[in-house]
Amino acid sequence: MSTAIAEFVPYLAPQQAAVARTRNLTKHYGETTALKNVNVELRSGELLALLGPNGAGKTTLVRILLGLAKTDGGGVSVFGADPRSLAVRSRVGAMLQVARVPETLKVSEHVRLFSAYYPKPLPIQETLKVAGLEEIKDQRFGELSGGQKQRVMFALAICGDPDLLFLDEPTVGMDVEARRLMWSQIRLLIARGKTVLLTTHYLNEADALADRILVLQHGSIIAEGTPSEIKASVAGKQIRCSTRLEQEEILTIPGVRSVTEDRNALLIQVNTAEPVVRELLRRDEWLSDLEITNAGLEEAFLSLTQGSN
Repeated sequence: MSTAIAEFVPYLAPQQAAVARTRNLTKHYGETTALKNVNVELRSGELLALLGPNGAGKTTLVRILLGLAKTDGGGVSVFGADPRSLAVRSRVGAMLQVARVPETLKVSEHVRLFSAYYPKPLPIQETLKVAGLEEIKDQRFGELSGGQKQRVMFALAICGDPDLLFLDEPTVGMDVEARRLMWSQIRLLIARGKTVLLTTHYLNEADALADRILVLQHGSIIAEGTPSEIKASVAGKQIRCSTRLEQEEILTIPGVRSVTEDRNALLIQVNTAEPVVRELLRRDEWLSDLEITNAGLEEAFLSLTQGSN
């Protein structure tokens, strides 16, 4: 495998260095195709957000890049080598949703144990500080809240001072303040030249952190670019309003792309807002709470994934 990997990893200038890449990656589970000819490149010092609905192939791709799953076709390299090699694993950290750690150990004991797996780990106190764990370092893992456990898992992922970090839904269970603090620490890692692959269902998180976004659907890449490029790929506006009209009727208005519920209002994706608003007001004189905004990442994501079904 190492020979095949070397054949498709050409030299890149340092500022463009590929930390990891796949070529025509394919993976099957029985008759189900989890990944189909996927080509991904993680560049040094960037955060790549991997987005997609459940079952899109995100977890499979991450597992292959981590060397936890084999491919059925194509190639994969991390730092120019087999991701299963010890040399690669010593430079990689991962925060996965499926991870389990003993609940009886104290937070500091977990960090000390995981740090011992790496040749040049961060000092224990630094890891605790970065993850915001100093005040709870003597508590047992099983006594922590969901958000605190997430911070411990983050600490275990970064304690080895990895060059490549996989973060799978890192802020699940966190309150707003804790989530913002986590974002700050992730940005600091990027500023230090680390590479991060982030999977998240919080689209505002991807929008705030990502240098590039890759969208998977049914095991294939359907979009790739900066957050601005992804949002620009879906032209149009978003109308939010309260109306007596049924969604089915609104969909018959020319220029309406989609309609979804948002609490007590409707979100209407349109090509051009003005003619649609005029038609809405003509059909419903009681229309209220009208707002018109540019399409955001969430709207772009929905348009891309729904349009590829």
